[in-house]
Amino acid sequence: MTRTYGFDTLQVHAGARPDPATGARQVPIYQTTAYVFRDADHAAALFNLQEVGYIYSRLTNPTVAALQERVAALEGGAGAVCCSSGHAAQIMALFPLMAPGRNIIASTRLYGGTVTQFSHTIRRFGWSAKFVDFDDLDAMRAAIDDDTRAIFCESIANPGGYITDLDAVAQVAEAAGLPLIVDNTSATPYLCRPIDHGATLVVHSATKYLTGNGTVTGGVVVDSGRFDWSTSDKFPSLAAPEPAYHGLEFHRTFGPLAFTFHSIAVGLRDLGMTMNPQGAHYTLMGIETLSLRMERHVANARKVAEWLQNDPRVEGVTYAGLPSSPYHDRIARICPKGAGALFTVAIKGGYEACVKLVGSLELFSHVANLGDTRSLIIHSASTTHRQLTPEQQFAAGAAPNMVRLSIGIEDPDDLIADLDQALTKAVA
Repeated sequence: MTRTYGFDTLQVHAGARPDPATGARQVPIYQTTAYVFRDADHAAALFNLQEVGYIYSRLTNPTVAALQERVAALEGGAGAVCCSSGHAAQIMALFPLMAPGRNIIASTRLYGGTVTQFSHTIRRFGWSAKFVDFDDLDAMRAAIDDDTRAIFCESIANPGGYITDLDAVAQVAEAAGLPLIVDNTSATPYLCRPIDHGATLVVHSATKYLTGNGTVTGGVVVDSGRFDWSTSDKFPSLAAPEPAYHGLEFHRTFGPLAFTFHSIAVGLRDLGMTMNPQGAHYTLMGIETLSLRMERHVANARKVAEWLQNDPRVEGVTYAGLPSSPYHDRIARICPKGAGALFTVAIKGGYEACVKLVGSLELFSHVANLGDTRSLIIHSASTTHRQLTPEQQFAAGAAPNMVRLSIGIEDPDDLIADLDQALTKAVA
């Protein structure tokens, strides 16, 4: 009987085996472009997808493969594909599903860069997005049409820390015969496993909590292996004959791994959004302490949010871990180990007070990132969500009087003291 390992064991061991050539215990950095074939037949079998192996590092690399296996194990997926960034992961997730004239249904509560990517950039491919409040399930159903090919949301939305009711959204997707894509960056698989709630694909910006130390840009797409790509004619890239591989049908040939194999054999082959092996190595090392870090992130976020909520200089805090949050009741079901460490704070004094607050902090770093061991702050309306309209900013939880906090793993009392002195200057 094969033992089912716990999360803490998988985050250290999944995908990692002693190097067969040297016995090295840590996954080596295979800094190589290409791989020697055994003979001509071996090369032909690899190129024809008849054998799994390494051809060229744009497609596959042993260090990257170890990371793919680890993240898939933590998310409970059948397979995974790593790529160059979180934004690349979103395009990789959509690429096999979409075609000119097709659309996706996207939550209004998304990272500003994602809203921009879906509002403008994907239109150059002939794709489009319809933005809907995912608390309004009837509106979601009404937005779906014959050209809809996917539903997209974040488990814990950036910047406000809103928690999506994944169970309800997944039911809408299933009834429509559509894959549900969930960005799990802010939650990580330690706090939330979207596949357990009905997600088809899970995307990550590995730049954030997975690596955890602000050194890498990377993305991951995890394939649940549970969607029937052949049940309709909506997904020909996965179910119909592929001309580039002599009529091979990915779903019929690879079953639960159809999406994963297509993303490597076609997506990485042609889009080239490759993760470099050194970045994969850093992320593997970061994941080894993911559960320990997330526990501290959550504990610190809860303490800081409680303090801010009671401060008279603050108008409001969006942290779902607070009983006052309208999404607090979703934690036990969607994120049973905590509401994450990302939230926004509305400051009395509006835009100008926010700018002064950011400039007065000493421990918090003013950067366009989240999920670092260090505590971070940014004024979303003037930076990450700047390209959005005022209406989109409010819908996304990035109003001009709000700052976004990403709480790190420092001493929480030091973080509170830093916020205290900065708030005094900001609202003086």
